[in-house]
Amino acid sequence: MSGLVVLIVVLALLALVAMFLAGTYNNLVRLRNRFKNAFAQIDVQLKRRYDLIPNLVEVAKGYMAHERETLEAVIAARNQAASANERASDNPADPDAIRGLAGAEGALTGALGRLFALVESYPDLKANQNMMQLSEELTSTENKVAFSRQAYNDSVMVYNTARESFPAVLVAGMFGFVQAQLFEIEEPTEREAPKVSFD
Repeated sequence: MSGLVVLIVVLALLALVAMFLAGTYNNLVRLRNRFKNAFAQIDVQLKRRYDLIPNLVEVAKGYMAHERETLEAVIAARNQAASANERASDNPADPDAIRGLAGAEGALTGALGRLFALVESYPDLKANQNMMQLSEELTSTENKVAFSRQAYNDSVMVYNTARESFPAVLVAGMFGFVQAQLFEIEEPTEREAPKVSFD
């Protein structure tokens, strides 16, 4: 009889451990999927941004022919950012891909800032209807990127906190739940969205 009681107690403990493992694992999967979905929202806005930039450069090119170097720098930065975004979109859980995207986005923001500083020197370009419309769309998209980035970072923070909390940290280690990377821009000058104003 005592052997049966011991067996029942051991089986009950094993069932509790299994339920704990399954519940913790499922919670980490849910939180990981939440931050991946949040990154997908950033991805949508970044792709829109990347689509607007060549049009913006084309409009500016007609007025700023001798500023070719700046225009080419914007396109090169846009292409690098789009490439980094593809890598990050493939696996938002890859910290190196997110850091690479943040760096490329910072470079693109800097290049766009230089372009808009030059645009100020061209009154006809500032007054161009297409330029004003594209600039307005870009500003709107920049705001959406900022909101999406904040939602992503919030989701990453919740995931990382759950992943690092005891006893979930034991399950995270066993099943390969790695720490997610926040989408942060490192340079203080890169933290500012390009200023677009054609008043």
